Amino acid sequence: MRKWLAAGVTVLLAAAFLLHLLFLSHPAPVTRGITLTARKFAYEPNIISVNKGDRLRITLTPEDVEHGFFLDGYNIESHARPGRVSTVDFEAGISGKFPFRCSVTCGAFHPYMMGWLKVGPNYPFIVSIWMVALLGWLTLAYALHRGGMLR
Repeated sequence: MRKWLAAGVTVLLAAAFLLHLLFLSHPAPVTRGITLTARKFAYEPNIISVNKGDRLRITLTPEDVEHGFFLDGYNIESHARPGRVSTVDFEAGISGKFPFRCSVTCGAFHPYMMGWLKVGPNYPFIVSIWMVALLGWLTLAYALHRGGMLR
C-alpha cells in the first residue's frame, strides 16, 4: 500500500513539475506580420510556422502577375495585382499543417504554386489530458488496492 502511494505521489509530483515547465516555456500568443511574396510559380516564404493562438497578418505582394492566396482549413482567400498588396488578418486557432495555394490562374504551372502554414499544438492542453488520465489510473489502482483486489 505504501509503495503504491509513494509511487503515485512521485509520479504526480514529476508530472506537475513537467506541466509547470511547459506552461513557463509555452509562448504566449503574439501578432505576427508576414509578407508573402508571390511570383510565377512560388511563394516566398513557402512555409510559415506559428503557434496556436497567434494573430496573423499576411500581406500578399505579387511581383509579376495577379496572384491569389487561399488557405485550406481556414477558408481565407485574397488576391492582388502587381504593384498592389492585399492583407488578411486571422487567428491561427486550429493546430495542424494547412496548405495554401494561388487562387488566381497565373500560368501553366499554377496548380503547383503552394505553401504550408504549420500551426503548433497547444502543449499545455495535451499534457493536461495526460495528467487527468494518469490521475484517474492512480485513483483506480488505489481504490482496487483498498478493496483488496490488488493484494
